Amino acid sequence: MVDRQKLETVLVRRFPGATPEQIAAAANAIMGLDDEWEEVPEMAQLAEDLRAGAEFRLLRRRMAS
Repeated sequence: MVDRQKLETVLVRRFPGATPEQIAAAANAIMGLDDEWEEVPEMAQLAEDLRAGAEFRLLRRRMAS
């Protein structure tokens, strides 16, 4: 479980111009991810779920340029 105060600290540092309301909204969204997302342990399971019609969103961190 993510510690909300630590999360807010990271968000404030990452987005120094954000208002307290924006930080709170972002923290709420991130804290809610646990309810919606799960780790896929094996690629074979991912392929099977795709064939069955499951929806996936794959995210990748951009490389610093």
